[in-house]
Amino acid sequence: MADPRPSERTAVLIVGGGGAGLTASALLARYGVETLLVNDRAETSRLPKAHMLNQRTMEILAEAGVADAVYEHGTPAANMRATGWYAGLGPPGAPDRGRTIGRIEAWGAGYEDPDYVLASPCRSANLPQIRLEPLLRARAELAAPGRVRFNHELVALDQDATAVRAEIVDRASGEPYTVTADYAIGADGGRTVGGLLGIELEGEPPSRQMVTIFMSADLAGWVHEDDVVSYHLVNPDVGSTLENGTLLSAGPRRWGRHSEQWYFHLMYDVGDEAAFDDADVVRRMRTVIGIGDFDCEIHAMSRWQIYGALATRFRAGRVFLAGDAAHRNPPMGGLGLNSAIGDVHNLCWKLAAALRGELADAALDSYEQERRPLCDAVIRRAIANSHRAEGLHAALGISPDADRDANWAALREIWADGERAEAKRQAVRAILGRHTMDYRDLNVEVGLAYGESAMLASEAGEPRPAIDPIRVYEPTTRPGSPLPHAFVEDGHRRVSLRELCGGRWLLVCGEHAGRWRAAALELARERRLALDAITVGHAEGDWFDVRCAWLRQREIEPGGCVLARPDRFVAWRTIDGAGDPRAQLAQLLDRLGLR
Repeated sequence: MADPRPSERTAVLIVGGGGAGLTASALLARYGVETLLVNDRAETSRLPKAHMLNQRTMEILAEAGVADAVYEHGTPAANMRATGWYAGLGPPGAPDRGRTIGRIEAWGAGYEDPDYVLASPCRSANLPQIRLEPLLRARAELAAPGRVRFNHELVALDQDATAVRAEIVDRASGEPYTVTADYAIGADGGRTVGGLLGIELEGEPPSRQMVTIFMSADLAGWVHEDDVVSYHLVNPDVGSTLENGTLLSAGPRRWGRHSEQWYFHLMYDVGDEAAFDDADVVRRMRTVIGIGDFDCEIHAMSRWQIYGALATRFRAGRVFLAGDAAHRNPPMGGLGLNSAIGDVHNLCWKLAAALRGELADAALDSYEQERRPLCDAVIRRAIANSHRAEGLHAALGISPDADRDANWAALREIWADGERAEAKRQAVRAILGRHTMDYRDLNVEVGLAYGESAMLASEAGEPRPAIDPIRVYEPTTRPGSPLPHAFVEDGHRRVSLRELCGGRWLLVCGEHAGRWRAAALELARERRLALDAITVGHAEGDWFDVRCAWLRQREIEPGGCVLARPDRFVAWRTIDGAGDPRAQLAQLLDRLGLR
C-alpha cells in the first residue's frame, strides 16, 4: 500500500533553525541550491546565548547577505573596545567601590587594532543570539520563501546510497509528512539527528555550572566606562572567584553604560542546588554587583554547563552534523557560534558543487577531515580560557576565608604607593595579560589552517614556526590557510581579494602568469566549473594591488599563482609557475575531486 502521508522533495534538508542551520539555508540559496529547513521549536532563541562574532564569521555573514543588518543592530564599535575588571559596580567617585582594577583591549579594539584591520575587511561584531537569529531567519525566508519551517519536528530519518528520507511532524496541526533529500545537515544542537545516526558526543565532564540572567535595568549611574563590552566584577564583599560574575550590555537601542538590557553570568560548582533556586540566584547577583536592590525586570534565566565535547563523526552517509550537533564549546573566547558558522561555510559550497555534478561525493569526506581537527583545537583553546580567571583573586590577595574588611584592604593595595603595591600591580598585569588569549586570539579567530584533506594539495616542508599561535595571525598562502586579505582595484571598484571568491574557485595569478590564467579559464569552460582566474600586480594585471598588501603576503613570484577555494581557503599554489599550466591544473583538479 502506498504511504498516505504527503511527501516533498528537496536537494538539502536542514534540521535546526539556530545560527548554523539558518546560515546554511541562506548560503545554499545563494549558491542556487533548493533547501528545506525544519526546526522543532516555534521561535528563534529567547535567550541571549552567544554574542561575539569574529571577523571571519562576519565575512561569511556578508556572503550570506546579513552582515549589514548585524552591524546595524549590534554593538557600535565605540562601545566594544575593551573588557575590564572592576570592584563590583559603583557611581564615579564612590570610595573604591566600582573602581577599575584593570582592562585590556577586546577583539580588535573596535577595529582600531592595526592587526585586525590588516586581517579582514570586516570588523568584529557583538550581537546576542536572541537578536541575531531573527535576522538570519528573515534572510533565509527571503531567500527561500516557504522553505523555512519552525514548529516542524524531525521524528525519523533513514538513508540509502541515493537519498535521505525524513519523517516530519507539523507540531501545530499534528500532521506528518515525508521529505526526500539528496543530502541532510543536522544543525539541531544534538537533540535528534546525531542520536538517530548513532553518533555520540565525547568529552570531559562539565567543570562548572553557569546561570545567565537576562534582564532590563538602568545601570548608567553605576557603570562608568562606556567603551567596555564585558564587565568582570571582582567584589571584595564576595571573596571567592567562583562567586563573582560578569555583566554584559545587550542593547537593543543603546549600548555601553546606557544599555537598556543586560545579561549577567554567575558560576557555580556542578551539582550545587543553589544554581536552581531563582531567588538565591537573584540575591547573589545583587550582592556581586554591589549596588543594593536596584530596579530590574528579569526576562529569563538559563542554566548551562562549561564543558567541551566533540562528535565521533561529522558525516554519516549523506547526512552531515554541524554546530552544537558536532561540537560543544565552553563560551570563553566566544568561539562556539563562530565555529558553527564556520562549519556550514565549509560544507555548503561543497554540497552545492556535488549537486551540480562538479565534485565527487567522496570529496565531501573533506568536511570531516578539515572541520573535526580544527573544532577539536578550538574546544581545547576554549577550555584553557575557562581556567584563566582563577589566578586573579590570588594576585589581588582576596580570599573566601578572609572577612570583607580584610579583602577590601588587600584590594586597595593595587591603588596605593610603594614597592609592595607595585609588585601587586605587576602580578595583576601578568594575569590580565594572559587574558589576551581570550580577547585577542586573532589567529584562532581568522588564521587557523586546515591540515591534510581530500580538498587540499599537500606541500613539501613544514610551515615556519609561529610567533604566537593564538594571538598573532601571520597571513600565508600555504595550502590549508585562509587566503590573505588585500584590497585590489579593477578601475571601477575596490574590494578585498577574498570577496572575489565567495562561492567559486579563484586562481590568483601573479602579474606575469597570464598563461596560467588562460589555462584555468579554458579548463573551467570545458569542465563547466565555477572557477575564475585573475592576474594581480601592484603595477599591472586585471586587478591592481593598490596598497601592495598582496605583494607582501602572496609568497609567490610574479609568474606563480594561488588557487583559493570558494570558502576562501588556499587549496594549492605554485611558487614560480614553472611547467605546463594546463597539464598541472588538469591533474590538480582531478586530485581535488573536481570533474
